[in-house]
Amino acid sequence: WRADPEALLNFGAEQANQAVHFRAGIDAECRGMGTTMVAVLVIGEMAYLLNIGDSRAYLVNAGGIQRLTRDHSVVEDLVAKGRITPEEARQHPQKNLITRALGSESQLRADLYRQPLKEGDWLLLCSDGLLQALGTQALEALLSQPGTAQQLAKRLQTALLAHSGNMQDNTTLVLIKRHR
Repeated sequence: WRADPEALLNFGAEQANQAVHFRAGIDAECRGMGTTMVAVLVIGEMAYLLNIGDSRAYLVNAGGIQRLTRDHSVVEDLVAKGRITPEEARQHPQKNLITRALGSESQLRADLYRQPLKEGDWLLLCSDGLLQALGTQALEALLSQPGTAQQLAKRLQTALLAHSGNMQDNTTLVLIKRHR
């Protein structure tokens, strides 16, 4: 596995996909069930990322915030085809319709990415609700403050609770900082 971190990520995602797909097939209450996933494996100065659905990975550093993954959603496809703008996508009535999900099919269709990391870079893995609630500028301001990952996550949680009226989705996040 050391020689191929992407294969390791894919293997883990395939196992999760099979478990969700199996459960949805045997439990009537879970029929049609699926979920989104974003995962990372950091080895040295390289981050290997996997996503399916609209859970995302971002790189946050002095240069700002950069989305590293592409959503598998109806509106992302519309934006990619030039039919709507990213601004229109945020308000689109189908913004929560995903085109791929973990467990919805027997075969996994996830995307893999590589991202070099420099000392001080943050990786933010999150569900799509985080940026919908806070916006990019607020997120950049919160993450540019000094502190540990736990302190920054607590600040994000506090900000999310303050903006709970703007939240239309649940929110999950993981912060990882690259040290020497």
